Amino acid sequence: MSVIPLDAADDPRLADYRDLTDVSLRRVSEPAGGLYIAESAKVLDRALRAGHRPRSVLVQEKFLDDALALVGEDAEIYVVPAEVAEQVTGYAVHRGLLASMHRPVLASVEEVVKDARLVVVLEDIVDHTNIGAAFRSAAALGADAVLVTPRCADPLYRRSVRVSMGTVFQVPWTRLPEWPRAKPLLQEAGLHLAALALSEDAVTLDAFSAAGHERVALLLGAEGDGLSRGALAAADTVVTIPMAGGVDSLNVAAASAVALWELGRALR
Repeated sequence: MSVIPLDAADDPRLADYRDLTDVSLRRVSEPAGGLYIAESAKVLDRALRAGHRPRSVLVQEKFLDDALALVGEDAEIYVVPAEVAEQVTGYAVHRGLLASMHRPVLASVEEVVKDARLVVVLEDIVDHTNIGAAFRSAAALGADAVLVTPRCADPLYRRSVRVSMGTVFQVPWTRLPEWPRAKPLLQEAGLHLAALALSEDAVTLDAFSAAGHERVALLLGAEGDGLSRGALAAADTVVTIPMAGGVDSLNVAAASAVALWELGRALR
């Protein structure tokens, strides 16, 4: 194990934390597969428990023991003053610890949904906070897997991971192809595709859950526009959450929690 004190923000060993945006971290050629950033000891712990590998850890002195307990001999630990951490990252690192992590190879859709009874499909959701919140709902309310479309925001983006409280490492997930290619992958797994959307022919959530479908893929759409025509065309049923008070819909993260609670209760 290497514990290395550093006091210069321009030290080349800190390049993962300074020079690369979250988008470019995915695309670096070295190491193969790219990187992502885990923020806080709790998030790093969940990533390690999921089998993810650290490349290095950036930590302030008072959090060094936490880093040592988690990482062992698997990565170099760079110890920096708080002001250097802020100069490197561009923001105050309140949680005291960042880790540069090797991005794992994603499993196939078939592998991820093979034994799943309740799957969340996130289509083109670009707000990282909503992605993280949806993953947290999925973990807390019993979803077996999450699938994200090609234009959906990255679940391993730093904010997504933080908002999810590290549950992006707990729930199996991978990326779907575009519609209509995605549909047979879900149908062959025996999943009934339920699109959460506003529609005149939609059935209410409670009525849908009472129908007794054994395996369900819940489709959730982007902020503002909702699900695409392709997703709605692929759906077996359009489902809506009944609203009161003149409100027509919920934020996608809140809607995921309501729908997952109801569907999870029915499946249990």
